[in-house]
Amino acid sequence: MKKLVLAILLGVVVLLIFAFPVLAAQTEDQAATTAQLPSVNWKAISAALAVSVSALASAWAQSKIGSAAAGALAEKPELAGIFIILEAIPETMIILGFVVALLIMIMA
Repeated sequence: MKKLVLAILLGVVVLLIFAFPVLAAQTEDQAATTAQLPSVNWKAISAALAVSVSALASAWAQSKIGSAAAGALAEKPELAGIFIILEAIPETMIILGFVVALLIMIMA
């Protein structure tokens, strides 16, 4: 079941990656008719994806670490400090995703 969910999520991500250029391509007729429509802010969408994907990956990693820590702490409570550090390490991925989102918004 977990593999199916991961495969579906991967398929959606790949579909979105290939759909962006297709959605951005316009013919001359479409350019004339869409001149009145508001444009899509791709910078904001890509920055949101940078933060959200890193947050989802970090949450998945923390769930695995947390369940392993709960089982190990039942047998050896003196390892609590190590597991707190191991729980904090995936948080750096969210910080890096936030930095990438800031760079996208500033540079692009």
